[in-house]
Amino acid sequence: MTPHEPAGPSYVRPRVMGAILSIASCFIISTNLLVAAALLKLLLKKRSQSWCFVLNLALADALVGVAITGLATEDFNSSNGKTQCLMRMAFVTSPCTASIMSMFLISLDRYAAIKTPLRYSQLSGKGTAVGSLLALWISSLTMGFLPGETQHSADGYTGFCAFFSVIHQVGMIVLFSACFFPVLSVFLYIYLDILKIACGHQKQICQVREAGSRTANHQHYESHYWSHVKALRTVGVLVGCFLVLWCPFFVVCIVHLLCESCELTNVLENHLWLLGLSNSLINPLVYAFWQKEVRLQLAAMFSCFTGRPAAGLPGGDSSCYIESQGSPA
Repeated sequence: MTPHEPAGPSYVRPRVMGAILSIASCFIISTNLLVAAALLKLLLKKRSQSWCFVLNLALADALVGVAITGLATEDFNSSNGKTQCLMRMAFVTSPCTASIMSMFLISLDRYAAIKTPLRYSQLSGKGTAVGSLLALWISSLTMGFLPGETQHSADGYTGFCAFFSVIHQVGMIVLFSACFFPVLSVFLYIYLDILKIACGHQKQICQVREAGSRTANHQHYESHYWSHVKALRTVGVLVGCFLVLWCPFFVVCIVHLLCESCELTNVLENHLWLLGLSNSLINPLVYAFWQKEVRLQLAAMFSCFTGRPAAGLPGGDSSCYIESQGSPA
């Protein structure tokens, strides 16, 4: 459909899509900014590399909401040209990639804390966090804007702004599948290895208990270790949601690439892509309801705002801050 076609039944779908994107963007932006505020308070209370990465995830997801606001506007108005459409797609793709890479970075951070705790304590810090986040955003912006380059853009643009109408399908599918499937493989390796480590550690704990030796140092190490395991469990929920919401899009992309006669473009752009975008709404909800420290901090913030003590806060405390334990747990 071109912008010069008259309004009618065929023009309803873009407007419906625009309404869906508008509502989704409002929820995505508001929930992520709320969780980001809670994470920032925790980070200011107890500076931690882990909280930096989680905060970056919330900000990346908030940017996804901001970016799809532009697409919603595009669905309600006539397109102003191919270049503008390419820019809109790039500004959506970059934060989506940053969100996925942030989950990858959080998983690596928790994995390193469990796999090599001594090495992790030596290397973690402000410099490592800043360097990792810079590399993440540079790679995300590169992957977001690379498909929009002239040599990768599609010919015969009709005026309707969508991924496959402005970007060569093969180039985009290969590029983002090359990002998704290696990350998925590393995710699976990390969690299988962590499962093996946790089982081995549990056996050691049982042996120590049977021997009747539970020194203060051992108890402290055990508590510290399992706090990291609980943190990784939360990340595991995030990764599980990520697989459920984004995996169908990338798998169908591969099928679409191999089967040109299948005509899967409509399914990808109008259904599976929206399913993937909803991941940016699920992420803050996972941290708000699953992560104890974030949940308590949100309760403290609401308590501070309303002037009423929140249920579940230590000692009925209604202050705007809670104590942070240093890492997501």
